[in-house]
Amino acid sequence: MHTNIDWDLYLLPYEQAVEELKVKLKNLRNEFKRRKQHSPIEFVTGRLKSVNSIYNKANRLQFPIDENIAWEIRDIAGIRIICQFIDDIWTVVEMLRQRKDMKIFLEKDYVSKPKESGYRGYHVAVEYPIMTATGEVTIPVEIQIRTLGMNFWATIEHSLNYKYEGIIPSDIRRRLIEAAKASYILDNEMNNIREEIKEAQIIFTRKRDVPMESLLGLVELDLDLDAAADDISGRQQTNSEGKDEVR
Repeated sequence: MHTNIDWDLYLLPYEQAVEELKVKLKNLRNEFKRRKQHSPIEFVTGRLKSVNSIYNKANRLQFPIDENIAWEIRDIAGIRIICQFIDDIWTVVEMLRQRKDMKIFLEKDYVSKPKESGYRGYHVAVEYPIMTATGEVTIPVEIQIRTLGMNFWATIEHSLNYKYEGIIPSDIRRRLIEAAKASYILDNEMNNIREEIKEAQIIFTRKRDVPMESLLGLVELDLDLDAAADDISGRQQTNSEGKDEVR
């Protein structure tokens, strides 16, 4: 097994790909909002797989550690796109298919056909060209597309897998599967009334006179309003206590 890889140099284009794609996809989201249109992209995150994780996955799948390892495990560079609604997932997938700066070579639909664990999401593996100091190189990048609910479930499941070192107790595993089903029912209900939700979000933001149309923006605004109310209530209570003491 060949392991003489300069990982700092090897991972450099993957790190660049993550940063480039995050900027491109965030700009796409911002363009929708500037046009006063619903954005199918709620937010975007990205990560570079650690060397330890690369070795662990390669060993688990019995892939040799060599220059081609990235094409074997495909997700050294990972992008995650979070959507409000299930229908937004299909919109984002189609948008990715139409892009000229990448080429899709693999799609996995875990939305319609979830994994045995209960996991749902849509995975797209793309060939992405990067300009480096020595010329252009094409690397694989995995893009995962989920709803907020799917992402919440997957984050919890990932944490439990880490805690139990991949062997989650059967009772907890069963409850996770039931939770995944419940989350998908909620996603479907929200998807069925998505037009009403989008209209309500626009009306709410207009009334509040804030340039936010996303669900997260509304959550942040609500938190700000709650914090302001708590602050006012706290000051009123302090003033009242101060008056009582003077008396």
